[in-house]
Amino acid sequence: MKKLLALAVALILLGPSAALIGVGVLMNPAATAACLPGSLIVGEVPDSLTATTRVGEMVTLNKTQLTHAATIITVGARTAGVGRPGVVIALMAALTESTLRMLANTSAYPESANYPNDGDGGDHDSLGLFQMRPASGWGTVAELMDPTYQARAFYGGQTGPNYPSPRGLLDIPGWQQLDPGAAAQAVEVSAYPDRYQNYQPVAEAILAALTRPVTSGGGGGDSAPVVPETTRLVFPLPEGSWVRTSPFGWRDDPITGERAFHAGSDFAAVDGTPIYAIADGAVVFAGPSGGYGNLIVIEHTVAGQRVASYYGHMWDTGIYVSAGETVTAGQHIGDVGSNGKSTGPHLHLEIHPGGYGADPVDADAWLTDHGAEGITPSDAAPAACTAGGA
Repeated sequence: MKKLLALAVALILLGPSAALIGVGVLMNPAATAACLPGSLIVGEVPDSLTATTRVGEMVTLNKTQLTHAATIITVGARTAGVGRPGVVIALMAALTESTLRMLANTSAYPESANYPNDGDGGDHDSLGLFQMRPASGWGTVAELMDPTYQARAFYGGQTGPNYPSPRGLLDIPGWQQLDPGAAAQAVEVSAYPDRYQNYQPVAEAILAALTRPVTSGGGGGDSAPVVPETTRLVFPLPEGSWVRTSPFGWRDDPITGERAFHAGSDFAAVDGTPIYAIADGAVVFAGPSGGYGNLIVIEHTVAGQRVASYYGHMWDTGIYVSAGETVTAGQHIGDVGSNGKSTGPHLHLEIHPGGYGADPVDADAWLTDHGAEGITPSDAAPAACTAGGA
């Protein structure tokens, strides 16, 4: 913390004024695209789908199998930190283990036939979509015959039903850097570790077929993204990694010296500190934007209201999402930088109730009022050492 306080004293940080929104964001072609691919919002499930594996085999899936895939996608979209890469890995695993069938196992567990199933499997004492074993601690027979439970267990993490063991995907250190097949194997611990890569093209075809594109909400028009109610709210920086440097409101611009309105809240942090999405949502803009440097804009649904969050000043290499992607609360979307109108590494955060392009409010106060994880009412005031900052 002493290092952070010294950083706050040494740096004069600022974020752009609200006037930059119209110039920097709305004139960017990416912000006004009519249709943006990459959503995790499941649309109508087709009656069948045929796709080709990596080795050239044709696979045809029926509506029941695709409905299980939809469950895996939906659970992944609602699980912080998973994103599209994690969903692809989960689909690869379920395709390999069960061909996306909810399998009973009457030889090991006769009672498994009493639950909805798509047939009887016979792989030792494994059950369900991901062929999980009660004896290994994945859950009871009743739990493992529930597709939603199995998907949650596969993704794992601190909210997973199996935490901390056996490990789900989110419990595998550095899973994002692994080959997708290797990541699936790290969870499944199969005797045949090379099988999963074969189904990656099929998993990607399923995801493309079952999810619908998110439309841009630029300017707050009728083309706003359809985003489910968020499951949680979080502060966008890791606990203990930041200090406040410039609050929302009128101030003397640290560069021009002129009186100007500061539309966001600035948080000093070490260059490269992870930035998290504050809530589940859809990315409607990600890229260069005037004084913001690199900017990410995400639209959310919070307490039934459309809300946009803006994250500014990332370096070119410190932005990890694209327009059209669906993200989850707490997902690592970028890294702290000092690009654009900035004199030191920090996050410039804005909150816009009403959505993309609507008027901003005090981000600090909004997060506190809405009970975001990682922030308390005592955090609401800027640190005394930052007086006159940015």
